[in-house]
Amino acid sequence: MTGKKSGAAEDGQSLPSGPPTDPAAVSLWERLDRPAPAPRATLTPQKIAAAAVRIADTDGIDAVTMRRLATELSVAPMAAYRYVSGKADVLDLMTDAVYADLTLPDDVENWRDVMQANALRSREIVLRHPWLIQISSPQSLRALTPHRMAAAERALASLDGLGLGVDAMMAVLGTVNSYVHGAVSAECAQYSLMREQGWDSNDDLRLALAPQMRYLIGTGRYPTYHRYLLEATHKDDPQWRFETGLDSVLDGIAARLGI
Repeated sequence: MTGKKSGAAEDGQSLPSGPPTDPAAVSLWERLDRPAPAPRATLTPQKIAAAAVRIADTDGIDAVTMRRLATELSVAPMAAYRYVSGKADVLDLMTDAVYADLTLPDDVENWRDVMQANALRSREIVLRHPWLIQISSPQSLRALTPHRMAAAERALASLDGLGLGVDAMMAVLGTVNSYVHGAVSAECAQYSLMREQGWDSNDDLRLALAPQMRYLIGTGRYPTYHRYLLEATHKDDPQWRFETGLDSVLDGIAARLGI
C-alpha cells in the first residue's frame, strides 16, 4: 500500500530535490550562477556576450555563429560550450547584456514616469542594436533574462499599491511593451530599407516613393492623407511621433484604470 503523501506534496508546493533528467530543463542563468568550471578561466559568459554583440552590431544577427565567436575570442571552437549549449543561449546572453543598459534614475517612482522612461530607454537600446527586432518572436518571448526581469520588476513595482490586481498590472506592462515593440520595429524597418536602397535621408525616401504617391493622391480618394503631406511639421521627427503615441497609450491606461 502506498504511504500517504505529505501535506506540501498534496498542495503541489513541493519542489524536486534532485537534478532534472533533461539538461535542457536547467535554466542558462541557473547554470551560470554555479561556480566557474575552472579557476581563472580566460573565457566568461560576459566575454561571449560582448563578442556576439559586436558581431551582430557590425554584420547582423546571422553572422553570429559558434565558429565566428571562437575566432573573435581567439579560443578553440568548442570552448564556448563550457558555458552555453548553442546559439539560443548566446542570443539570451546578448539580450541580457544589452538590456543591462535599461536603467532608470532612482528618483523616478510615479508609475507613468517609470513607464515612459522605460519605453524611451528601450527605444534607444533597440535602435542601437536593431538585431533585437530580427530575433524571432518565440526566441524573444522565451528570453527571460535577469536584466529584462529587473526592468519588468521595476515597472510592475511602480504599479503596485495603486489598487490594481496583478493581472491588470501585467496588462499595463504588456500594453506599453507592445506599443514600444511595434513602433520601434517600424522605425527599424524604415532604416533598414533606406540602407538597402542606398537612401541617405528621408528626402531620398520620399523621392523614390513620389511616383506612387502622386498617382494615389491624384485619385482624390485620400484627402486626409493628402492634408498630412501638405501640413505635417513632424514628418522627419520619429522621436516626436514615438513620444506622442506613447503619451496617448499612457493617457488611455490612466483613464481606463483610474490611476
